[in-house]
Amino acid sequence: MDDFACPRCRTTKFQNPSLKMMVNVCGHGLCESCVDLLFLKGSGSCPDCKIPLRRNNFRVQLFEDASVEKEVDIRRRVLKDYNKKEEDFSSLAEYNDYLEEVETIIYNLANNIDVINTNKKIEQYKKENKDQIQKSKGRLGKDEFELEELLELEKQMNEARKQEILLEESQAKKKKVQRKEALIDELMFSNTDAKNIVQSFAQQAKEEQEEEAKKPPQKKTKFSTGIEFGRKSQVSFLPVPTDDGPLYQYTPVTLEPDGPQPPAENDVITKGFMNHVRTETEQERAGGFQTNIACMRALQEAMMGLYHTKKVQC
Repeated sequence: MDDFACPRCRTTKFQNPSLKMMVNVCGHGLCESCVDLLFLKGSGSCPDCKIPLRRNNFRVQLFEDASVEKEVDIRRRVLKDYNKKEEDFSSLAEYNDYLEEVETIIYNLANNIDVINTNKKIEQYKKENKDQIQKSKGRLGKDEFELEELLELEKQMNEARKQEILLEESQAKKKKVQRKEALIDELMFSNTDAKNIVQSFAQQAKEEQEEEAKKPPQKKTKFSTGIEFGRKSQVSFLPVPTDDGPLYQYTPVTLEPDGPQPPAENDVITKGFMNHVRTETEQERAGGFQTNIACMRALQEAMMGLYHTKKVQC
């Protein structure tokens, strides 16, 4: 938390939980208050590298590490011009060379390596490929196009399902009104006892609900994991997929030492093997390190292959 501090006023998130860090195009950050002070006269320069800046050069810092923020900004700026797709190349090797060149440019700018020549190279590329850059900006790549198709298909399916639900609700509402009107007409013009009429209509409504419940359920789609998803009226959770295959059975690893049998884990602790071994600290234990396991592995490695002898030829 202390590392995430403004380099100018040294204010940290611990001191001011509402601290908002801003980062500029050169990758150096300042807190929002220091940015406001920097531009009191309308212009200013970066306190670290002294390059001239404008107020709109600063934006909210998303990552605690300003170098990551700088690389993200550079990558976005470079890929806006270096926007060729795989289909623009005659072979995969040429496309990979192009990607390697782009990554080299981003790496050089992010790490301040030969910045002047790298920027000249970018400007030269923009001049030579001006028409192609503009053309590629309005063109989707193969992956983006497939994703757009899937999103459009999903949108159409959602719209169709929404219309289907509205139609079902409209029909159910209309049917309810018709049943209510029929009940009123029956009560007004029939000589039958009113209680019997109400019970008859209630029984009829109950039978219709039971018939509705017996209808085959809506077809469901499955995820790749086998878990089904779809609109369900009564079940509020996704069922756990079942696998008819054999269950996993653990088989202990058999160790062939080709030497004296190393002591067991309990023997390492009780028979004095650890008398001169430093006990692990709390931090080491929290990280998963245990001295007795390390000692046992050292003994195993020391005894491995001791029965092997080199044959001497006469």
